[in-house]
Amino acid sequence: MYAIIRDRGMQYRVEEGQVLDIALIDGASEDEFELGEVLVLGGSQPVIGAPIVSGASVFAKVVQEQVKGEKIIVFKYKNKKRYRRRTGHRQKYTRVAISRIVGSNNESSGLRDVA
Repeated sequence: MYAIIRDRGMQYRVEEGQVLDIALIDGASEDEFELGEVLVLGGSQPVIGAPIVSGASVFAKVVQEQVKGEKIIVFKYKNKKRYRRRTGHRQKYTRVAISRIVGSNNESSGLRDVA
């Protein structure tokens, strides 16, 4: 079973046991928390929410509190003015492992089955 979730503007396709990096959150190592809104629950019969699947949730556990992403180089340049600036940026992430995906038990009016 998989789920597509939305967490602070980003969408992720997650499965149980998967490890992924999300935007930095406050939380100690081994803390369990609920991730964002569930947009789609997949499996043999996918369920698409309108806009979210009611009663469904995804739980994750913090593996590593802070991880840095790849370095991005920002280079500013103005032609014929001797202006050059080179700076870098590394985004901070939290590494989490998906512990469980809980599906909705009731098929309410906000859900649509895809055959």
